[in-house]
Amino acid sequence: MAAIGDADETQLQEMEEEAVMENEMDSDEEEGLGIENSDDETDNSSEDEKENEAEIQRLEEQLSINAFDYNCHVDLIKLLRQEGELPRLRKARQKMSELFPLTEEIWLDWLKDEIHLTEEEPNREKVYELFETAMKDYICPEIWLEYAQYSIGGMGLPGGMEKVRSIFERALTAVGLHMTKGATVWEAYREFENAILATVQPPLGSVPTREQQELLNAQLERIHTLFRRQLSIPLMDMDGTYAEYEEWSDQGVSDTVSQKYKGALQEMEKSKPYEETLMIAEPPKLAEYQTYIDYEQKEGDPARIQIIFERALSENCLVPDMWAKYTKYLDRQLKIKDLVLSSHDRAVRNCPWTMGLWKNYLLALERHGADHHTISDVFERALNAGFIQATDYVNIWEAYLDYLRRRVDFSKGESTLTLESSRELEELRAAFTRSLDYMKQDVEERFSESGDPSCTIMQVWAKIEALHCKNMQKARELWDSIMTKGNAKFANMWLEYYNLERSYGDALHCRKALHRAVQCTSDYPEHVCEVLLTFERVEGSLEDWDAAVQKTETRLNRVNEQRAKVTEKEAHVARQVEEKTDQRRRAKADKKNQKKGQKGSRPGEKRKAEDKDYEDEWGEESEQPPKRHRREGDQGFRGGCGGAEEFMGTESGLFGRRAPPGRRQETPGTKRGQQVAPATVWKTQEDDPELRKDDCSVFISNLAFTMEDPEKRLKKLFEPCGPVQSVRPVYAAKGFRGYCYVQFEGKASVVEALKMDRQEVEGRPMFVSPCVDKNKNPDFKVFKYNTNLEKHKIFISGLPFSCTKEQLEELCKVHGTIKDIRLVTNRSGKPKGLAYVEFGDEAQASQAVLKLDGTVLQEHTLSVAISNPPRRNTADKPGFSRPVGAMMPRSMVYGSRGKGRTQLSLLPRSLHRQTGSESKAENGTAPKPTGGASGDAGIEAQAKPLSNSDFAKMLFKK
Repeated sequence: MAAIGDADETQLQEMEEEAVMENEMDSDEEEGLGIENSDDETDNSSEDEKENEAEIQRLEEQLSINAFDYNCHVDLIKLLRQEGELPRLRKARQKMSELFPLTEEIWLDWLKDEIHLTEEEPNREKVYELFETAMKDYICPEIWLEYAQYSIGGMGLPGGMEKVRSIFERALTAVGLHMTKGATVWEAYREFENAILATVQPPLGSVPTREQQELLNAQLERIHTLFRRQLSIPLMDMDGTYAEYEEWSDQGVSDTVSQKYKGALQEMEKSKPYEETLMIAEPPKLAEYQTYIDYEQKEGDPARIQIIFERALSENCLVPDMWAKYTKYLDRQLKIKDLVLSSHDRAVRNCPWTMGLWKNYLLALERHGADHHTISDVFERALNAGFIQATDYVNIWEAYLDYLRRRVDFSKGESTLTLESSRELEELRAAFTRSLDYMKQDVEERFSESGDPSCTIMQVWAKIEALHCKNMQKARELWDSIMTKGNAKFANMWLEYYNLERSYGDALHCRKALHRAVQCTSDYPEHVCEVLLTFERVEGSLEDWDAAVQKTETRLNRVNEQRAKVTEKEAHVARQVEEKTDQRRRAKADKKNQKKGQKGSRPGEKRKAEDKDYEDEWGEESEQPPKRHRREGDQGFRGGCGGAEEFMGTESGLFGRRAPPGRRQETPGTKRGQQVAPATVWKTQEDDPELRKDDCSVFISNLAFTMEDPEKRLKKLFEPCGPVQSVRPVYAAKGFRGYCYVQFEGKASVVEALKMDRQEVEGRPMFVSPCVDKNKNPDFKVFKYNTNLEKHKIFISGLPFSCTKEQLEELCKVHGTIKDIRLVTNRSGKPKGLAYVEFGDEAQASQAVLKLDGTVLQEHTLSVAISNPPRRNTADKPGFSRPVGAMMPRSMVYGSRGKGRTQLSLLPRSLHRQTGSESKAENGTAPKPTGGASGDAGIEAQAKPLSNSDFAKMLFKK
């Protein structure tokens, strides 16, 4: 051990003098901050005091209106400290401390002021109590050091030394594991013990007595222990502490201490990157702290997890999610009553507006056996916290009512309840009544809504009365009140009431409830009618069955009439919108024609103007099917599978943009102005039609336009399916159009290729479908989704984008047999948050709607309804195939002369054929037209060529 001189004997006295000098410096600061000094004041200061006093009064009035205004509290404390109003300042600080945890700066200022005021008082307990209060808000090493320093000043009092050591030990427990600031507390503790060591050191040259030697050895062991404890935990700059211990200890460092030091050093090196990230990060450092917390939770040291949570909260005290994670960890892992409850209390004081923190606080109090008075006080504090949503008040009331219900012992029934249980039951009923009044008065007045449209509180009350109290009369009264609040039109509400009667009531009231449901339900009357018929089939007589059938038929007929009227009205509105759109298009076209007539262009610029108008009309990225006239050199134009000009495949509307009249398609790489023969262009884009085989080919679409060398890329992609004979990408003037044809050498490869449908290629789902020539297979129809009401299928919206089919199936399978699930995505494969789920029958789908509507999945509220998709406006989609006259306004119909000004039809009107209406496909291939002989005759008449005499007969026919 290093030698200790005579000067070290006075080290303890010097520490006490430093504490006194620090208090004197604080006193000087107080004089500068608020104590009146009449010699330095001027007349101008009085005016400033008046202004400050007026501002102080204004802030106090504002706090009397809203006591939870944090900034107003801070401003008031600053002004009072500036004016030296110490009694009012103490009161303001106490009031703020009751509502909010105070920051480190506010606490240090308050502690220094109180130390100055009580330095002449023999009782130091007031300051100790204030320090203890400060310790409960945040874990702050600076405040702990200030606390220890102040306790050293009272070391001369009875029990003073034990008090100092107790405070230091508590400080080590609280902040000793702080990676960056914990070492300062350890060093201060060792410095104190070294000062004590100097007082028990015998004078040089003297022989210590046995008692002195024992005291000396005990003090040396304390310092050794402090070194060993510090070196066993990972802290920054551990090597300096280890070197100091080697220099201080006469016996050197033992192997055990060295081994523990090396282990702690390795732990420190693992944590060092996280500490360095925190040092360079900008506030609030939430992401960095969360990463650090995740690391410590994997390591599994509870003390280190707690300290990193506390560090994160000291810098992000107003982040509710961080408090929720911390309290959740304490509830599930540590389960230490004092620590858990104090942390919950700090959480609600920091974020009083967060309902979830108050709810968890109530549960924690009940879990740790807090008395009823304490839980009630916390609940009343929650009601006054000022939540931001009406539903928050509903949730906090539900949590409190659940607690009150669990207090009542219903095991023996209401008739045999003890006196205490009867009193608790009456308290529960009174709380239910108060909650309804609170929702009606306070919540509705503030938010203009009750926050409980489904009356969940009343539903729970009714179930308790029916199940535990056997009081069906009270339950029916509650349900009558629920239905009068606008819930009578919802089928799920009536079915909840019916299930209650079915479980705890009688058949008579069940029948009454279902008859009222049939009469009042407007959202799902079919399901209610089905439940009524099922009930009568099991319970009712023949007269009851006849009455139920008559009532349900009457109701459903009325509902169908109402729906027909609504559909007719919607169709009328849609026609009006379409007519207005057509009028605007015609007006725009007429205006453009007038401008052309007034402008007058040179003959040489006519074709250029027409080309420009054509591009403006269709747009740069329009994907209309190209028209191609027969001309010499177009070899194989009638060929089977090929060409973008033919309407083939199962992906309609995916063909390249049509070139303007008179302009030829250019192949990629062909320079403008370069002469290319038509046959050469055709051969470049399509292979020889004679070599094409539809049954060995697949149609690929929805590819990225920017794909480089699609032929090479797709050939490599489909080679695992079988030998690829050719890949025919389709190009337009702008380049690759995102679709192509892949032909294999054998038919077996097509089956394997179709399995690659929807596979992601360059971030987009690739569509793979059979290659079918519609000229040879006119009955082939593209798959279309149904646009009619599908009672066996439900539509779900509001899904999180991360939801998978498996998660959705897990959610829905409890309500029936699932036949199919379809997640709706856009063409790029990104989810839309929508889905269709098909059940085995209509009853299962209706039951799923009633149970799933309004449920929460991954913090997303789901909306569920029977599938009734709207009709698609196919007229606006690319590739829509119907007569030109029906697709465009009259001014935009092009005749055989292209965009010529004169569009006279040289075909007699009697020869114009009426276009038949398109068949509607319902989730599959459209049905073939039927009609017996007449239908077959019409088809044969269309297929049979007409002679000149036939034309003459029709022309002169009257």
